[in-house]
Amino acid sequence: MTSDGAVVQLTDAVALVGGFPALAGATLTLQSREVVGLRGPNGAGKSTLLRLCAGLVALRRGSGEVLGCDLATRGGRRAVRRSVGLLGHETSLYDDLTVAENIRFWSGAHRADDDDAGAAMDHLGLSGRLADVPVAGLSAGQRRRTAIAVVVARRPRLWLLDEPHAGLDSSGRDLLDRLMLDAAASGATVLVATHDRGRIDDVLTRCVEVEGGMVRESVDG
Repeated sequence: MTSDGAVVQLTDAVALVGGFPALAGATLTLQSREVVGLRGPNGAGKSTLLRLCAGLVALRRGSGEVLGCDLATRGGRRAVRRSVGLLGHETSLYDDLTVAENIRFWSGAHRADDDDAGAAMDHLGLSGRLADVPVAGLSAGQRRRTAIAVVVARRPRLWLLDEPHAGLDSSGRDLLDRLMLDAAASGATVLVATHDRGRIDDVLTRCVEVEGGMVRESVDG
């Protein structure tokens, strides 16, 4: 964890995507047990901010620590990947593997055990018949549930969610909200990029706005 106890500490962070400064001086502090909403127009830098915190984008200028790992170093970025769970627009699921095989593969790759994988499948309603269905045969909502189950199985200390409600039905959205609250209650931190202002506000501790690669605090909710 960072020296001041923060889970995430970014100061004037600059990150490039294709040579363009997708983040142009982002400053953000996240504490444990927070569920923080990340808002802003398309192209504002929300996805890049999540990927920076996940150790998948290099920090070009400024400073950044996530869970005590220095994002300015390759070693720090590699280390942070073991303790965060990123759910992006595109899943990393293998179409030719079943739901159960995908969840066990990805959770095992991050040192989670079969019990965690099984519990995640139960939570997301993926046990029983669906467990043996190849991902290629799933609906968009079922694929999304499977990708969420991969994150849940890993029990990450930092959840990084990019429009996670997309493709889910009402019951799936409610379930995801409960999972985020449960994660925070257990000591994790959740950073969620969302356009869903109406229904998710009750879940959030606070919001931050991203625009033009800059981050600023917003009014709570």
